[in-house]
Amino acid sequence: MTGPGWLRERDVHAVEQMDRPGCDPARLDRTYAQFPVVNRAIAGWRGIYRTHLRPVLSTTGVTTLLDIGCGGGDVPLILAAWAARDRRRVEITAIDPDRRAFEFALRRRRVDGVTFRQASTAELVAEGRRYDAVVSNHVLHHLDTADLPHFLAESAMLSRGPVLHNDIRRSTAAYALFYAVSWPFPGSFIRDDGLTSIRRSYTAAELKASAPPGWAVAPRFPFRNLLTLDRTDSGA
Repeated sequence: MTGPGWLRERDVHAVEQMDRPGCDPARLDRTYAQFPVVNRAIAGWRGIYRTHLRPVLSTTGVTTLLDIGCGGGDVPLILAAWAARDRRRVEITAIDPDRRAFEFALRRRRVDGVTFRQASTAELVAEGRRYDAVVSNHVLHHLDTADLPHFLAESAMLSRGPVLHNDIRRSTAAYALFYAVSWPFPGSFIRDDGLTSIRRSYTAAELKASAPPGWAVAPRFPFRNLLTLDRTDSGA
């Protein structure tokens, strides 16, 4: 690590190893396999589900949900499990444009109501798809500031209700903590790519300045940003 203030700006030139086309496929698979541990520890989806998703799940019909950039597929599976526990019927479409992520997700245990698909948001918009809610996990930090509004616009077009983008919030404390606790992930890209992700991630102020009108940024524990748009009352 370098001196104070070195995380003051996003490191937009840093590239995660797993995003490189020629990365080690065995290490990539181990990374996807270890994501559930990391996401359960730091992503905070249980609180997001209780606060933002469970209230919009239908008690009588089926609620459709889109997960953008699903990676290895652990987040849609846990959301489906929580909904089933609450006796709510959901149909989750989980997309990722990376064939390697899609193929890993397909090898997971099949869960009723969860469909994995190799696709981009642009493809779904072109197909005229709409969902009752749209979510993403750890996608925003992959985007350059210039690309962020377009991504947000497409995710908004795909939703009839809330849009929830959950991501890391950059800080020296987040970097130091992850550096200290990320040793138990041998044989994967979790440690190196996690540190790169923090360097690439947005602060709450940066997200607020870059997002179009109507979007709200809520810092969450630990070191998280939740960027939200609620279209429920917009007539969309």
